[in-house]
Parts: sequence; structure tokens; C-alpha cells
Amino acid sequence: MKNAEEIFQILKNKFQDSVLEFKTDQPTEPIIIVQALEIDKICSFLSSEDELQFNSLVNLSGVDEIKENKLSVYYHLESTIHRHKILLKISTSREKPEVPSVVEVWQGANWHEREAYDMFGIIFLNHPDLRRILMPYDWEAGYPLRKDYENPEYYQGMKVPY
Repeated sequence: MKNAEEIFQILKNKFQDSVLEFKTDQPTEPIIIVQALEIDKICSFLSSEDELQFNSLVNLSGVDEIKENKLSVYYHLESTIHRHKILLKISTSREKPEVPSVVEVWQGANWHEREAYDMFGIIFLNHPDLRRILMPYDWEAGYPLRKDYENPEYYQGMKVPY
């Protein structure tokens, strides 16, 4: 079993400039911050490397970090084989929120990525079926979990009741 700092060092040695920071100043578990456009390669390595074998994507969630003017995605990973866990974070611009999909690494990412797309507008490149999952298919009023979202007054000619 490896701790988060040991995993960070393995990633830093392998991916150098793509692994940006190891944060321990949060009230959560330590966070490994990586380059957004490298997340698929990093996750593939974490999954396939014998000493790591992160075989489970426990959770993937989008976050609107409006004060920093960016959107982030958090990846909670676990190895049920070696019994270690890590938390990865990537950030992307609000104007062009594109990140590679990790569905090819963990099939369970499919629903999570679709939810982050639907609620935050994060586009997961190479996702096999990136379409709305919670909002109506024809929803055009924005992304409901963004902090600057405003509820529409009408949807399909009907007054929205809130």
C-alpha cells in the first residue's frame, strides 16, 4: 500500500511537467493536481502500473471555481488490490472547458462525465456518448450547477415554477 505522497512522486517521475502540485493544506485527503489535457494518460498509467493498479474510479465530480474563473474535475481513485486511494484534480477554463475522457480507462466514468457535462458544460473529449443525462435533451438554458446560472423564466412555452 502506497500513500498519496509516494504516488505523487511516482507520477512526478513519470510525467514531470504534467504533474503540477501536491496539496495537503485542505481539510480533505491530499490532492494531486495535474495538467487537464494529460489526465487520460495519467489515469491510464495509474490503472495499468503493477505497483499502483487503480482499478476503481470511485467518483468523478465537476466543480465551479468561479473565484478562480475556472471549472475543475476531481477524480477519486482506489486500488482494491493494493488498498490505496488518491484524489486527482484538473482545472480548465470556463470559456473552453475541454478535458480528455477517461471512459477507456474506467467504463464507470461514462455516467459521471455525462453528468459533469450536463450540469457544468465540461466537454470530455473522445467520450463515446456525450449527451445530456439529467436535463431534457433540448435544454438550452445553460448549465444548472454553474454558480452564474440563472433559471429560465420559460421552458417550451411553460412558466418555470421557481
